[in-house]
Amino acid sequence: MYQYNYADQTLVDERVAQFRDQTARFLAGELPEEQYLPLRLQNGLYIQRYAPMLRIAIPYGLLASYQLRKLAEITRKYDKGYGHFTTRTNIQLNWPKLEEVPDILAELATVQMHAIQTSGNCIRNTTTDPYAGIHKEEIADPRPYCEIIRQWSTFHPEFAFLPRKFKIAVIGTEADRAATQVHDVGLHVVTNDAGELGFEVIVGGGLGRTPIIGKTIRKFLPREHLLSYLDAILRVYNLHGRRDNKYKARIKILVDSLGGDQFAKLVEAEWEAHTKDGPLTLTDDNFDTAASYFSMPDYQSFDALAVQSELQQQLNADKDFANWYNQKTVAHKVDGYRAVVISLKAGLVDGRYVPSGDLSDAQMDALADLSDRYSFGELRGTYQQNLVFADVQTNELYELWQQLSDLHLARANINTLTDMIVCPGWDYCSLANATTHNIAEQIEKQFDDLDYLYDLGDIRLNMSGCMNACAHHHTGDIGILGVDKKGEHWYQISLGGNSSNDAKLGKILGKAVPADDVASTLQTILDVYLDIRGTNEQDVEGFGDVIDRVGIAPFKEKVYG
Repeated sequence: MYQYNYADQTLVDERVAQFRDQTARFLAGELPEEQYLPLRLQNGLYIQRYAPMLRIAIPYGLLASYQLRKLAEITRKYDKGYGHFTTRTNIQLNWPKLEEVPDILAELATVQMHAIQTSGNCIRNTTTDPYAGIHKEEIADPRPYCEIIRQWSTFHPEFAFLPRKFKIAVIGTEADRAATQVHDVGLHVVTNDAGELGFEVIVGGGLGRTPIIGKTIRKFLPREHLLSYLDAILRVYNLHGRRDNKYKARIKILVDSLGGDQFAKLVEAEWEAHTKDGPLTLTDDNFDTAASYFSMPDYQSFDALAVQSELQQQLNADKDFANWYNQKTVAHKVDGYRAVVISLKAGLVDGRYVPSGDLSDAQMDALADLSDRYSFGELRGTYQQNLVFADVQTNELYELWQQLSDLHLARANINTLTDMIVCPGWDYCSLANATTHNIAEQIEKQFDDLDYLYDLGDIRLNMSGCMNACAHHHTGDIGILGVDKKGEHWYQISLGGNSSNDAKLGKILGKAVPADDVASTLQTILDVYLDIRGTNEQDVEGFGDVIDRVGIAPFKEKVYG
């Protein structure tokens, strides 16, 4: 886990005291709203449709069990007993009282947590691969680099008032599980011909009102220059980014207008003239210190044949467990261990729809206990709004599955249609144009057969309640965007998006459909896919591959024909 040093803890404690005073003065009428607004945003506090919303930072998705217990306690004491995990691996509280937010921040500070830089035009929470450090195909663990970026970017005075918010993602494998190409900066750990570690640097990606795929501006950046080069990128953005129109203020607009080559030249010139080989140059000691925070757990050795034999017997005896194992566990680089994905897409539980990404206080407490028992006291967030136990012994998977099932957290739907990324929408967000939870519930009721979902294969469905695209609808195999038509909620559908290595933006199918027709429209789209997909003895053509091959015309004809 990342570790606060004395300076970290002091800064966070001082910020809590500052915000407590600012909030008291605002509530007493001594601080005008226009002055309080930027102060609360710097502390992750929004005002939503019905109540404040507090966004709490979870650096690169890592949570210790004691931190999750604290979050459970906070949701019971100050909120309505649940939290909402986001695509940036943060957690949001939707119902805190304004006067109690300083108390929440003070409690968070006791477990090395805060809400700083989860809002505002600054460098936001860095995200990474949820399997960082444990994946068999990893070139290098990206977490130490995320930690270096965290320390550099927190309270950075020069980049506290950028033209617009700024997001960074880092991965250490060839496969992209962090949507790096739709970030302001995406960093891929790579090696050069000499075997030295460095980064491919991708800049200018982003979604929202103007979705753009990022552009590579450097194929190989030696790792010692990580911070100096990021500094140069942000200097160029600060100098040239637009501030007259917030819809055109993201770095993606600047890079797109200049072109990737010209932007790269500006960065290189800034780097060479001002930051390269200066105080920001990283040393082996810097890397060793950051890496020391992520030492390997005390893995056990096992009789591989005996463990595999026992597992196979369990898989053969219980179909539900076999489905869960196949859909929700991931190979580990250490023999005898697997990573386990915990689905926060429970769907309908006792007839009630549970919103995507939501976790109750009781579930938080239980997961904290389970992480201590089965995964070295650590959990990880994913950008798909799920959680991960990274280090579970293979011979304990069946027992863990049973306990997760009792918590309604073992639904074997990862990577299926119902593993939906869904923003809170109109029910909470003041920016939203349409509701999302009712549509997700409608979809859950339509597609409730797991065998059918498995036959469809991996399909990413993302749904946003407005153009801000918090749910990444542009990059879903199927994307749904809520729109407002004269006070009525309608839903625009796009097909063929992708957020992984072959990142692309979905194409709009046609005019928006009314709320009552969303699930039936999806059924039509999936019927077309099943009818025209290719198959052979080894493989079945995936949804995205079909879109690449035939385009959206056959789907459009059936939906609107």
